[in-house]
Amino acid sequence: MTAILQRTLPYDPTQQRPLPGIAPTTMEDWLHRDDAFAAQMRHRQHLLETRRDDVLALDGQAHPAAVELLDLVLAQAYPEATDAAQRPDGVAVPIDRDNPLDTLCLLAQEDFCILQKRGDEHVLTGAILCFPASWRLSEKFMRPLIAIHAPVDSYDPNIARRVQRLFDGIQVGRPLWRFNALWYDDPELHQPRSASTPREIRDRGTARYLRSERQALLRLPETRAVVFSIHTYVVPVGHLPVMENPA
Repeated sequence: MTAILQRTLPYDPTQQRPLPGIAPTTMEDWLHRDDAFAAQMRHRQHLLETRRDDVLALDGQAHPAAVELLDLVLAQAYPEATDAAQRPDGVAVPIDRDNPLDTLCLLAQEDFCILQKRGDEHVLTGAILCFPASWRLSEKFMRPLIAIHAPVDSYDPNIARRVQRLFDGIQVGRPLWRFNALWYDDPELHQPRSASTPREIRDRGTARYLRSERQALLRLPETRAVVFSIHTYVVPVGHLPVMENPA
């Protein structure tokens, strides 16, 4: 498949922030559309049709949260939609609340993870994840935050406690966001990988592409679930600003 690349990014991914790197944002700025919209949406539809079990998972008890998330995305991005939503690339997407994550997959560039409080921790109870950056949905589904992040070296117990407190404190209408910078040789967006076979970590000096995820966190007002959205950008390393001391 032809590489799907953005020409620009709406932030500088080379500016590092201390973990967890969270900053406030607004509901109006939650979802993004960029110059790769049409190409990414075609890829998402292909993955949904050919690899649905790999990119979609939903616990039955999380279905109301998924429907609430669908309605939120429709209200913000497709306020005129009734039985179908007309995308900017001309595709009409039927609204199917019986299969809310299938519909979400075809409406937004973002991937969506639904996390709900089960006991003392938030658990991944649903997701549409077409563009994983070297992790596998099947290994993380129905697992708590600490288990989801276990392979990340910098995600120590202190960070885990801080992140759980952060999730507990997310307020309706006051979303948060962060970004990362991941260095890859392959621009393919769909890169699932088992935690047992981690990829070779690259740096800017040896990689061909920067893959950056704009990640947002928000709380749904009715079900109180936390939504973790991921907007993936991929740009050639040569398109990035020159750094005095590149990593």
